[in-house]
Amino acid sequence: MTGRRPRRLSLLLAIGGVVGGTVSAVLGNVTGNLLSELSVAQLGSASAGVIVLGLAAAMIVEWRRQRQQAEAPDGTEATPAAGAPTLPWPAGFTGRAGHVDAITELLRKEHAVAVVGRRAVGTSACAVQAANLCRDDFPDGQYYLDLRRGGRGLDARQVLTALARILGTRPPASGRTDDLADAADELSGQLDGRAILVVLDNVDDPAQVRPLLPPTARTCRLLLAGTGALAALDGVVAHGLAEPDADDAVELFAAAGATAPVARPHRPDPRTDPAVRAVVELCGRQPRTVAELGRRTAQHGWRHGDVLDALRRAVDTPPHQHVAASPATLLVTARDTAYHALGGEARRLWRLMSLSPVPLDRPTLAALAGRRPDRVAALLHELATGGFVTGAPGDRYEVRPLLAPYARMHLRHAEPARRRVAAQARLTRHLARRAERHAASLAAVGPPDREPTLALDDDPYGWFDLHQELLLAVVRVPAGAAETLPRRVRRWWFRLAVALCGWLAHAGRLDEWAQVCRTVLATPTADDRPEIAGWAHNELGVLRRRRHDPQGAATALSLAVAERGRRGTAQARMNLGLVLLDLGQLDDAVEHLELSRRHRSAADRSGHALTDLGLGAARLARGELEVAHHHLVRAANAFRALGDARGYAAALTNLVLVHAGLGEHLDAAQSWRAALREYDTVVDPTNRAAALLNAGAALLAATPAQARQAYGMLAESLRLRDGRPTAGLGRTLLHLGDAAAALGDAEEARRHWADAAGVCEEAGDVEGQAAADARLVGSDAPA
Repeated sequence: MTGRRPRRLSLLLAIGGVVGGTVSAVLGNVTGNLLSELSVAQLGSASAGVIVLGLAAAMIVEWRRQRQQAEAPDGTEATPAAGAPTLPWPAGFTGRAGHVDAITELLRKEHAVAVVGRRAVGTSACAVQAANLCRDDFPDGQYYLDLRRGGRGLDARQVLTALARILGTRPPASGRTDDLADAADELSGQLDGRAILVVLDNVDDPAQVRPLLPPTARTCRLLLAGTGALAALDGVVAHGLAEPDADDAVELFAAAGATAPVARPHRPDPRTDPAVRAVVELCGRQPRTVAELGRRTAQHGWRHGDVLDALRRAVDTPPHQHVAASPATLLVTARDTAYHALGGEARRLWRLMSLSPVPLDRPTLAALAGRRPDRVAALLHELATGGFVTGAPGDRYEVRPLLAPYARMHLRHAEPARRRVAAQARLTRHLARRAERHAASLAAVGPPDREPTLALDDDPYGWFDLHQELLLAVVRVPAGAAETLPRRVRRWWFRLAVALCGWLAHAGRLDEWAQVCRTVLATPTADDRPEIAGWAHNELGVLRRRRHDPQGAATALSLAVAERGRRGTAQARMNLGLVLLDLGQLDDAVEHLELSRRHRSAADRSGHALTDLGLGAARLARGELEVAHHHLVRAANAFRALGDARGYAAALTNLVLVHAGLGEHLDAAQSWRAALREYDTVVDPTNRAAALLNAGAALLAATPAQARQAYGMLAESLRLRDGRPTAGLGRTLLHLGDAAAALGDAEEARRHWADAAGVCEEAGDVEGQAAADARLVGSDAPA
């Protein structure tokens, strides 16, 4: 039916032309009597023209019909058109032998094979090489079609039209699904029973080839090369291809250089030069870039070490510092076709992601790029599809490690220094704000070893755990820098360091805490701003006190007091006073604590409560019980009003000893009961052990008949301690011996007193050692 339509059309056009000419002539004769001679002549010419045009149109239609019939007559087999694009021979193909063999083997067994990988990774070269190695298996022809011809991808209709032109079948009449299916069926019928290999290169979208799948021809083969999405197509067996290994990349570099005119004939062999291996790694082992760099290196006589130094400078120099672009780095960035195929925003996001050496979550990426989170999600999808980024736990993303140096070179080439600094400032500001918010809520959620009950973004320990690598990396970046941090980054960087140290202190990660403080001290920023150095020394002082190094703590805190000035010394003086109290220097301790209270702002209620707690402990140690009672009651009331259960319990713990010393045993009992109730809600083993020690000692002194209860409290206090030889451990053993003696177990009492004497001697507690020795001597005296 379709073969007769062109013939009917040509006949109708011919008849229409003759009839139209005849009618025109008749009308000319009829009107001749009314019109002039000139008008009659013009009408006669017009009628002749109509006849000629009708006959010409009929001849053109008939010629096209005969041509189509000659190409694919009904009931006959069409032949490939003359000049059809045949399979090219690759020039200078190097390496990938295992991949090529695997593709060749698949072509012998499967009807449709796809070589898939990220763009510019070598899928086209491997597919064409494998197709050439099995040419003899397809004697009826090997045909090649580039679906990205001219830089723009062909759609499904254009692909079928091109294949129809190659194989001599009819192209699809339109882009509708039915027409595409009819054209694909005709192609399949043309290929059926013939040993033909069709290679479709640069397939960017599965929709380009979906009408051809699954293949139904028995002997022909379809070889695709393109994106990884081809692996999901029905009827296709995919072979994945990644970047070449280091040996193949070095061989590619050397082979490309061997084909170029050599400027230095006696240059070293790239295969044995370690610098070349480092160069190809910095280039991400991207085949096209490696080959072009090898060719240019040989052509211009560049030394391999000089090329490596230029690439390393572009990669390793801090983002805010300027480095002149070298020809090698410009060549590397210019030849990255996969990168240039991305959209502009996706390229920018990928470049900025190289500022972080660890994965980033979506809110952080949105802050880094200055874009909305929903827009960042779309860009991440584009980057992940193209093989530029990989996912990490916690819905985080990072630049592929192999491409990280590549991304930093693009960052330096495409982003001016001011934009790099602005991105770094956005990242640091975002992290500092989130870290401060989570650090402020650390005390409210308990210790780090508790069961998490909050969502990740609301759980400070969970958030810090997930982002700890990023936070530590951002804080450590300035260490050893030759110049100060950019002004836009400096303030936020320091605030991030402060919040990070708060988390490390709560989590008990003392080594990392000390490292962050030393990093801050090592930066020129600390030299420029004494308050920053003072903060770092104060942190180190608190850290050393927690490590039971009071001498080192006193040294660091003295530096903090000297560097921070009067306005910033309140916290440092309070910490120094507590350290001096540990060292037994009571007068100096009281002096620094009083100065701390004077220098504090009236609005700093928490700071005043902590200072009163320290003053109460110092006055208690000096035997000034009434003054100690005044400070401790003020501290307890302030902590209770602030909702600080830990501080409230600490104040009550000290009040137990004050009331016991004043003979107020009922008040002492109320204080230790209240303190233990608070410690039931606050997981703090060290201070709970102190509260149990004070409670047991007070109970034993007030009512010896309750020695059994006192013994239980003291035994629990001993269990909670970490075993270090401290004054608290010595006093616990001393009173535990007293409780055992009250219970009539003299042997156990002597054992505890002997242990107490040894611990107090090691800890430097002279008073405790003397008390233990006196008890031992008294137990040896005859009854």
